[in-house]
Amino acid sequence: MSSVAPVLPDGFVVIVKRECATCQMVDPVLKDIAGHKTPLTVYTQDDPTFPESVSAIHDSDLAVSWHNNIDTVPTLIKVVNGKEVDRTFGWLASDWQRITDIPQLGADLPAMRPGCGSMSVDPDIVDKLRAKFTDSPVIARTVEFSDAEDEFEAMYARGWTDGFPVIPPTRERVLRMLTGTTRHPQDVVAIAPPDLVELTVEKIAINAVMAGCLPEYMPWVIAALEAVCNDQFNMHGVLATTMPVGPVIICNGPGTRAIGMNSGINAFGQGNRANNTIGRAVQLTIRNVGGGRPGEVDRATHGNPGKISFCFAEDEVGSPFTSLATERGIPMGQNAVTVFAGEGPRCVVDQLARTPEELTNSLVACLQTVHHPKLVIGFDAILTISPDHGRVFAEAGWSREKLIAELTERSMTPGADLVRGAREMAEGIPPHLRDATLPKFRPGGILLTFAGGGAGLFSSIVAGWANGAIGSDPVTRVVGS
Repeated sequence: MSSVAPVLPDGFVVIVKRECATCQMVDPVLKDIAGHKTPLTVYTQDDPTFPESVSAIHDSDLAVSWHNNIDTVPTLIKVVNGKEVDRTFGWLASDWQRITDIPQLGADLPAMRPGCGSMSVDPDIVDKLRAKFTDSPVIARTVEFSDAEDEFEAMYARGWTDGFPVIPPTRERVLRMLTGTTRHPQDVVAIAPPDLVELTVEKIAINAVMAGCLPEYMPWVIAALEAVCNDQFNMHGVLATTMPVGPVIICNGPGTRAIGMNSGINAFGQGNRANNTIGRAVQLTIRNVGGGRPGEVDRATHGNPGKISFCFAEDEVGSPFTSLATERGIPMGQNAVTVFAGEGPRCVVDQLARTPEELTNSLVACLQTVHHPKLVIGFDAILTISPDHGRVFAEAGWSREKLIAELTERSMTPGADLVRGAREMAEGIPPHLRDATLPKFRPGGILLTFAGGGAGLFSSIVAGWANGAIGSDPVTRVVGS
């Protein structure tokens, strides 16, 4: 349903409500304005008998207030030839006097008094007003449930969930979610694998509602989906592999703090709405739009809980290193996401190292086990340094580049120890590499990040899937609006 925007009459227009002390205070002033040569039209939001000094039009459906973006009452608007030329809200005597050209208007009142929230922005009704008065570009079909159906059980039965309850994506909720982005609902963001379906902003908003996102998370969800839906990341392959990997989303920039993302205690875990729902929205969108459902195209032998959601922010403020996004070419201060095809995190414990060399040796020993101690170069990894471990590197003046160079050098291993059959293990690299000396990771294969709580001499490793053309490469995208 939509509504034609009411045209404000020329002259002065004032919007008030009785349930506002400032509106009651300016009631006598309205009579003075009405006696001026310029016409006055008053709209009242709640009580049709208010104000008492002049007659008013009851804005009973709040159409006037909605279409004219009234956030605060009282609001005074000057209209000339059908166009607004000036406005003020609340009571500021100097503004009212200037707009009305009545020098002594309200001279006996306080110089300033704040107004009250307009009924048209009341959280209890704003979503209904948006749905009522918006010529909505939302075109998704509406699925009707019978009165006897439990909507949460019905969505699960239809295969729309990840096993947890989801929020019903009503038109009101979807329109609210769309306020979080400037992009048109029918803009195509990407082609969603595996079914190669056009992924519109509207479809993303629907799944963001289901995931529990707030509107301000939408740009991050959109950027993450842009990052996974391409040949470089190879989302289809990430789904189809029998390895236990899914998108790991690393967020950078001041926007992570603005939306309340967690980069500290329990950064990989539960309890933070932004972290958990941004990652979940990406996964639900790939499932519900792209068709990436477990047991069908998703063939993971074991999977991992991160395939529900694995999203965290780097602690750029406390980090001794430049951020991952900056290292990957994003200007400092710009919001960005990096997606990585990874499994669940594993903990690295070293509570005794006091030099960067000692700690690096521990990190290397643990990194060597990524997917198998004798498999090298074919897998990437995220290494997340905690504040306590980070302090060891910071005090020694080690940069990101220095640490990665040392990890690479210290992971060099003779091919004779890695070939198939060596160390009485059948697994390993091909025999022709016996005489080579190889690093554990390819150049750029370690994604160094910094996050975690301020206590605990631990770091974390997230092992990746096969890298390069046969698997997946990390992808970084700028977060837009």
